[in-house]
Amino acid sequence: MKKFLIMAATLLVAVSCGAKKESKTLVLYYSQGGTTKVVAEAIQQALGADIEEILPVDPYDPDFNATISRGQKEMNEGKFPELEPIKANVKDYDVIFVGYPVWFGTYANPIETLLTTVDFSGKEVVPFCTFGSGGLDTSSKAIAAKLPNATVLPGYGVRAARIDAVPAEVDRFLKEGGFLAGEYVKPAEFPAPHAVSEDESALFDAAVGTYPMIRAKATEVAERDVEGGKEYLFTASEGRGNIQVLVLVEDGKDPVFTQVLR
Repeated sequence: MKKFLIMAATLLVAVSCGAKKESKTLVLYYSQGGTTKVVAEAIQQALGADIEEILPVDPYDPDFNATISRGQKEMNEGKFPELEPIKANVKDYDVIFVGYPVWFGTYANPIETLLTTVDFSGKEVVPFCTFGSGGLDTSSKAIAAKLPNATVLPGYGVRAARIDAVPAEVDRFLKEGGFLAGEYVKPAEFPAPHAVSEDESALFDAAVGTYPMIRAKATEVAERDVEGGKEYLFTASEGRGNIQVLVLVEDGKDPVFTQVLR
C-alpha cells in the first residue's frame, strides 16, 4: 500500500475546476516591442475581459541600448515616465491583470508610474510578464510590496523566445488560478533534489546553450512529469551565487530553459 501511495503521488492529476464567481476583469499592459501584447491579448480573449495598453507620454526608443540607457537614468534619478491617462475606471473592476516586460530584473519603468498613480486598493492583481531569462518572481514580489492594500496573486511569465507557447500556457494558468473553467493537468510537486549526473549536466548545458546571461554549472536537480514531457528544476552555481533554472523537455523536442529564478 505504501508503495502504491508513493507511485500515485508522482502521477499527473487531471483537475476539473469551475471559474471563480463572476468578476469584472481588466487587462492593463505595457508592451515596448509587442511581445507582452501577445500575452495580454491571449488573457483578454480567454476571459472576455476589458483591455487597455499603458502608453508613456514620451515613448521609449525601440533601440535596445537606448532603452537601457534611459531606463537606468530614470531609476538612478527616481524619475519615471509620465503616462497617458488610463481610460478605464479601475474602481469598476474586481480583478486586474498587469502586464509588462522585465527590465533590470523587475517590472518595466512605466509600471512604476502605474503603481504609484493608480489606486489598486481592494483589488486582486495578477502580474504577467515577458523576459529574456526570468524576473516573474522578483517583479511579483516588488508589486506586492508596492500594493499593500491589494491582493497580489500568483502570476505568469514567459521567455520572449518561447512566445509560441503562450496560448497553451495561458489557458492552463487561467484554469489553475480559477479564472477559467475547465480541466487542466496538475503535476506533482518537485521531489528533493539530487546531485546531477553527467547526462543531466549535459541536458542543462543543452537547454541553456549559448544564452549570454547564464554562465553557470548545474550542481543539483529535481525532476517531475508534466503534460507532454518532463520538467527539471536545476540548481546551478555562478559567480554571484546559486540560481535555479527550470528546464522543459517536451516529448520529441530538444530541452529548453523556461525561467531563471534568482
